[in-house]
Amino acid sequence: MGVYARAPLAFERGEGSRLYTADGEAYLDCMAGIAVTALGHGHPKLVQAVKDQAEQLWHTSNIFRIPNQEKLAKLLTDNTFADVCFFTNSGAEAIECAIKTARKYHWSKGHAERIDIIGFDGSFHGRTIAAIFAANNPSYVEGFGPPLPGFVGAKFGDIEGLRELVGPTTAAILLEPVQGEGGARSWTEQQLKEIRQLCDETGTLLIYDEIQCGLGRTGRLFAYEWADGQADPDIMAVAKALGGGFPVGACLATAEAASGMTPGSHGSTYGGNPLAMAVGVASVEELAKPELLAHVREVAGYLTQQIAGLKDRYPDVVVDIRGKGLLIGVKLATPNREFMQHARDQHLLIAGGGDNCVRLLPPLTLSLDEAREAIERLEGACQAARAKAATAVPA
Repeated sequence: MGVYARAPLAFERGEGSRLYTADGEAYLDCMAGIAVTALGHGHPKLVQAVKDQAEQLWHTSNIFRIPNQEKLAKLLTDNTFADVCFFTNSGAEAIECAIKTARKYHWSKGHAERIDIIGFDGSFHGRTIAAIFAANNPSYVEGFGPPLPGFVGAKFGDIEGLRELVGPTTAAILLEPVQGEGGARSWTEQQLKEIRQLCDETGTLLIYDEIQCGLGRTGRLFAYEWADGQADPDIMAVAKALGGGFPVGACLATAEAASGMTPGSHGSTYGGNPLAMAVGVASVEELAKPELLAHVREVAGYLTQQIAGLKDRYPDVVVDIRGKGLLIGVKLATPNREFMQHARDQHLLIAGGGDNCVRLLPPLTLSLDEAREAIERLEGACQAARAKAATAVPA
């Protein structure tokens, strides 16, 4: 189907932070498959995990125990707020599970009326029907039928407005601690604490979508950790980096929040299959290493500082710098799609984003030398954008 506006590039192989075309041209990859290949391309531990598991067993069924599923669930729960975990094939499915978990919780407590999920403008939670209506973004829902009941839109950053929306039919508040597609806007730690307090006061569940900002992307294993234990969620969706490119997602929850999810209330044919779990275990073991997270903070600090320098030198191109860690958003004065092409001309791959932003989402293993190279190529894109604007014919 013609649903992708594809760039005219095809890659044959990848190694670390680089992608190579069939004719050998190298590109510095600061997209990482949109925050997916967090350990870079061809990471030896992930490659070996796939090889070893593929020779043993690909699939059984969730009718049976899957040892690596239990191992990965323990890795995730040991490193988070959560007590339990449900494995999916994607982030969108993890969001679906989160929504079902929240509603089933209230139903099981005798409050079937509590179905409303409050989401925020600029959000992105996936492409299923529930996920697009949860995101409160008109561009995602156009043409897909009438609005689904049970989804309420709130304004990003407006805590007082949010308080007014929480009522007797509210099941959960759903947000990305750092928005991805919406323009890399980040909730402050104080705002997250206030939302957590609001949920506690009203018996509302708090759901975080850390599909893009989680698993080391911000310099801690999960973005909510920056609030130092004062803004933990009840439910959280993760995916992307969880499999390093292999399709796998997870919905994490406290035992209390998941108490309504009894046998038969949810399931998945492929979710949690042995092949995905082997990769997930290898990935999380690497991503949770303190030395990797320290490296992310160092490289992120360098990139943010250097992009601030570009903003000073090219105020006609760079308007604002957003995000957290290695989820860096750059709001532009020139069209972001054009700027992405300028970057590709420099053999630098960056992602688009809402509010006329581009995003840098490099592998978390990006070296400082590669970060310097990224800045040089980004400056080349700024020069090209400035030159194009100078030759543009006035309207």
